[in-house]
Amino acid sequence: MNLRRKLLLVALCTLALPVAGWLYVRQMETLLREGQAQALTASARAVARSLVATGAALPQQAQGWYVEQASTPITIDGYGDDWAPLTPWSQSLGARGSVLLAEDADGLYLYVQQRGTRRVRADADDPGALRADHLVLELARGDTRLRYLLASAAPGTFMALLLDPPVADWPDRLVGQWQEDGGGWRLELRLPRPLIVDRLGLGLYDASAGGDPLAVESRPLWHYSPTLAQELARLAPEDTRARVLAPTGWLLAQSGRLQAGGPQPGWFAALVYRALLANPVEEAAPWAQDAPRLELPEIARARAGEPAAVWRDGETRASVVLATAVPIGAPGQVRGVLLLEQASTTVPLLANRALLTLLLTSFGVLLVAGGILLLFATRLSLRLGRLRDAAERAQLADGRLDGLFAQGRFPLTAAPDEIGDLARSFERLFEAVGGYTDYLRTLASKLSHELNTPLAIVKSSLDNLEHALEAHAPLPPDARPYLERARDGVARLGTLVRAMSEASRMERAIAAAEAEDVDLREVVRGCAEAYRPLIGARTLACELPQAPLPMHCAPELIAQALDKLLDNALSFTPADGWLRLALRACDDGAEITLANQGPPLPAAMQARLFDSLVSLRDKATPGDAPHLGLGLYVVRLVAERHGGHASARNLEDGSGVAFTLRLRNMPRQRLGGG
Repeated sequence: MNLRRKLLLVALCTLALPVAGWLYVRQMETLLREGQAQALTASARAVARSLVATGAALPQQAQGWYVEQASTPITIDGYGDDWAPLTPWSQSLGARGSVLLAEDADGLYLYVQQRGTRRVRADADDPGALRADHLVLELARGDTRLRYLLASAAPGTFMALLLDPPVADWPDRLVGQWQEDGGGWRLELRLPRPLIVDRLGLGLYDASAGGDPLAVESRPLWHYSPTLAQELARLAPEDTRARVLAPTGWLLAQSGRLQAGGPQPGWFAALVYRALLANPVEEAAPWAQDAPRLELPEIARARAGEPAAVWRDGETRASVVLATAVPIGAPGQVRGVLLLEQASTTVPLLANRALLTLLLTSFGVLLVAGGILLLFATRLSLRLGRLRDAAERAQLADGRLDGLFAQGRFPLTAAPDEIGDLARSFERLFEAVGGYTDYLRTLASKLSHELNTPLAIVKSSLDNLEHALEAHAPLPPDARPYLERARDGVARLGTLVRAMSEASRMERAIAAAEAEDVDLREVVRGCAEAYRPLIGARTLACELPQAPLPMHCAPELIAQALDKLLDNALSFTPADGWLRLALRACDDGAEITLANQGPPLPAAMQARLFDSLVSLRDKATPGDAPHLGLGLYVVRLVAERHGGHASARNLEDGSGVAFTLRLRNMPRQRLGGG
């Protein structure tokens, strides 16, 4: 990661400011919600107490039969098609039964369904009717109570049997419809409007299960009360929707409607609020539906005597609704639940406004700080880049100083900061390295010049010593080996001196070589053909491109470099080993590779293999010519003369080593105009 990215990453730490502000705004939104919830709960408590104090018609018991308003005309036929809109709110009756109650201007309707596959049939006036499947219906008003037996031996019309002594103005018999199918039986009947009851008892008897055939479950009848709705509208706060529910959640009265006053947030503000600020809210569907019964956790808590508040989605964009449920009645004697709902856009607007101000301020600071750091990082990275480029160009591959640095213009040395100190340290370092490199480059020629005279003196002294000894007496046999060893040492030392002199002359010769246009493929082919008689039993494979490879180069230098590579390869290739010579074209020149079978290169020597006086060969045995490690150095000089480089690598399969000579076209000389 470069310096600019690191400083940019540091600048991103200022994002902690908007994040902290965002958390603060969320906390503020939570506090606003809590305050609003407490205020609405207090209002709901006051309304609930007022309903009790005014003697509103509230349930006296915890259980009751709820009578719904029939939205469509009901036909007494024993089928449930007319009851389809009311079916989701059926009330359980016994273990496997359900009941639906509805009313309209014509009377009170009853629809009972019993689920089961086994049937015991009998008409109501049959002596064994109480042991067959039947329904006991109890009608009560005040102290008056009548029971009827509803049963049928077959589908169709049935006649209910009165079980108690008749009462004036109350019917002796009830007529209804009985239907059956594979899943059970159903009955449907209507109580005419003049018959007014306030309690209803139902006892569903299943002959296959047994039990008390006359047992009934008597409950009061609950209706939606317009009178209670008017009283609720008078007491409820403005801009709220109020609902009075029975303890089991049945709707007894409601008033008002949800209406979010004030300005409405736009779609973007709504999106920001929902995504960044709003705490989780409940879905609106369970609250917004116009249902006769609500089954919600908050109602269950209020029924237990504990107020509950919840935030849910609103019907309008970016609005939220606060709903609170409080019990109606004294603790332990809850007679109902009051549900107040209030829509609000104030909380989203305040939160959005605070967030917008915070974001504008924070991002403004972030942009300014990031811009300053980016400019600083850019300037710093540019200065370091100049210093790096100058350090890379300061010395050539052979250790010589670059011409620009040699003139004393190393960049940034005048800067007064730490980068200037670093530049001045680099300058002093390169001056020391350059001086030492120049000393090493001229050491060979100096040594060869200085050693020539002492070598000549030693050689002439050995000759004179031998003549002087032989002139007086024959040279003793045991002394002659020592004299021969001295002569051999002088000869080898002379060879070394001449080799060092030749290396200096070779560098000058390579630098002065002239280029010409040749087909490099033919140059490599000619070298390969000339090498075959020299490699003995070894095999040489030559891979050449099919098309000619024209190149402006010095063919004699390339052939000389290949000679050095072959000589080096033969030193390590077994007598029956192989060699591969390959030439291929590159985008900006050509590449010659000579691979040979043999031991791999040590990892530590791969980077120094082409330096002067570096060799991996074993020390020469007495009598052999010393090896100075100049061959691969010549290869490097030839490659650099052609604008390329030389490299060595181990083959991937570990079978040997490959030396690569990368060449480019040499620059063409321009003829001066007269």
